[in-house]
Amino acid sequence: MASITLSKVFKSYGSGKTANQVIHGVSAEIHDGEFVVVVGPSGCGKSTLLRMVAGLEEISGGEISIGSRVVNDLEPSERDIAMVFQNYALYPHMSVFDNMAYGLKIARVPKDEIKARVDKAAKILELGQYLNRKPRELSGGQRQRVAMGRAIVRQPQVFLFDEPLSNLDAKLRAHTRLEIQKLHRDLGITSLFVTHDQVEAMTLAQRMIVMNAGIMEQFGTPEEVYARPASTFVATFIGSPPMNLIKEAPGAKPGVTVGIRPEHLDITDSGWALTVDALETLGAERLVYGRWQHGEGYELVIIRCDEGRPVPQLGSTIHVTPRPDRLHYFDTTTGKRI
Repeated sequence: MASITLSKVFKSYGSGKTANQVIHGVSAEIHDGEFVVVVGPSGCGKSTLLRMVAGLEEISGGEISIGSRVVNDLEPSERDIAMVFQNYALYPHMSVFDNMAYGLKIARVPKDEIKARVDKAAKILELGQYLNRKPRELSGGQRQRVAMGRAIVRQPQVFLFDEPLSNLDAKLRAHTRLEIQKLHRDLGITSLFVTHDQVEAMTLAQRMIVMNAGIMEQFGTPEEVYARPASTFVATFIGSPPMNLIKEAPGAKPGVTVGIRPEHLDITDSGWALTVDALETLGAERLVYGRWQHGEGYELVIIRCDEGRPVPQLGSTIHVTPRPDRLHYFDTTTGKRI
């Protein structure tokens, strides 16, 4: 196993005045045996960052180390990493066993050791009964487990996951997340996992990197990122529904945006007056969408309520009070946390 160190890593396409910079000086230390998730919207640079660690993309500046080795100029095969891709990338004409064993055969690992490694990985992933099947005979979740098994038998220092659950339905994604958590507990291999899904990020990560337009907005545990977002971007990207951001909140100073999560607003007899615009019932909770009018404009405010509370009527006026210890303050110009 090994740590991963990113030191002021840049990536640009093209050169000179026409260069398009897509990664802007990312620095991060991923500890030996840690599971780190890189999360962000489409086009934020998260997959590019992963591909630079893998050696599939050249870096334009900075330094990447795996363990004690700087790997900037090493080929992917020399970096002692294994990747799991979104599209499985299985050989359709090969059995599950042969798909998992292929890389070892190319590396001329002895047959007995190949069988031992494949059998062990198949046991971990509960694939033993499928070893003689072809990929077309498997479900999407089983194919993804085969792809993970192929990575496991390599016995790498680092696992790299590039949105591996994107092709699965919601139920299967949830089940596979549990399998990946168990896999990491059993093997303890340093892992870097890329996703655009904040639920995957929050449930899988020991720490998470939140990316926005090629910039690392925040690096911390899921609890830290949720409780103390470093910017308005993080505040609205992490959390569903997102944090309420109010630029003209009562009592706020000029140039300060106030943030409050929907679960930290209480419906009370007095406070901010909101007109109820919409309601969403989500089983054990309800979301109330209220419009707070100020001057010629208004703010949309979301309140999360437990199922035991009375349901307000559409078009009615309610009052809400934020919990003072749960307020967040951001610079309106820069979006950074104050």
